[in-house]
Amino acid sequence: MKIFVFFLLLFFSCGPDVPKFDENRAFGHLLTQCDFGPRNPGSEGYYACLDFMVKEFEKYADEVIIQEFSYKDPRIRKKTHELTNVIARFNPNAELQTMISCHWDTRPVADMEDNREDRNQPIIGANDGASGVAVILELARILGENSPQIGVNLVMFDGEDMGIPGENETYCQGSRYFAKYPPIPLPYEAINLDMVGDKQLHLPIEKYSLEFNPELVRYLWKRADDLGLDAFDMTPQYAIYDDHVPLYQIAGIPAIDLIDFKYPNPYANFWHTMDDTPENCSAESLGQVGRLMVDYIYYRENQNW
Repeated sequence: MKIFVFFLLLFFSCGPDVPKFDENRAFGHLLTQCDFGPRNPGSEGYYACLDFMVKEFEKYADEVIIQEFSYKDPRIRKKTHELTNVIARFNPNAELQTMISCHWDTRPVADMEDNREDRNQPIIGANDGASGVAVILELARILGENSPQIGVNLVMFDGEDMGIPGENETYCQGSRYFAKYPPIPLPYEAINLDMVGDKQLHLPIEKYSLEFNPELVRYLWKRADDLGLDAFDMTPQYAIYDDHVPLYQIAGIPAIDLIDFKYPNPYANFWHTMDDTPENCSAESLGQVGRLMVDYIYYRENQNW
């Protein structure tokens, strides 16, 4: 009887045929991005990273879409940036389509830096930028090697972090453009990943997410608990204007955000500073988020959507 119960619990906690998320491979993708240097639009690192991401997607995806657009920098008058969203589609003909996204650009200024001399310097963005990309690139490999029954769209948004503090509409330019001019059929729902690599990862429920798609929020945080992913906290804590907001407000996509905004904690913040570097991130944190996303794709498809 004890053996039967053990296997029953194992089946329901892991789900059938769920591929393994390789957190070390994902962390390698984080390191590769940081080796390019800052990836703020127009920089050398930006173009190197764009080429890297497209090539990774082309290895595995059924379709890769490059969505280019222009944006006038609100901080530098008359400066126009040519920006790029990158979309990888898996099983694009499936009736049910979902979407997992992140932003791939990095902040052009370290405006939260204590040292005033460094505040005009671009950041490396290991957590704020590279972490979400790292998870999604590993998901691309898994999806390419294990065809999902549902349609999955992996989306890298550009121009998320170019804005002026306090002026929300100057941020999230890639998701705003995507929402206004969707290059794919609108998905059933969307999950955005941002700042998910912190060594002290803590993922409470983001309040806009709870408003936009409460069913998905409750489902994911419950599954995280079932899977023993202790970074996830079922307590709603803060509302963050992130890429999920334009997706919902402009395109009507029920989108949610997985974000650890207190990086690494309320008393020592690396956000938008020169300390947002790989040594302050961890493979284990990427693994927690990646495992939940793999479970969402391959386990939830066997449930009642």
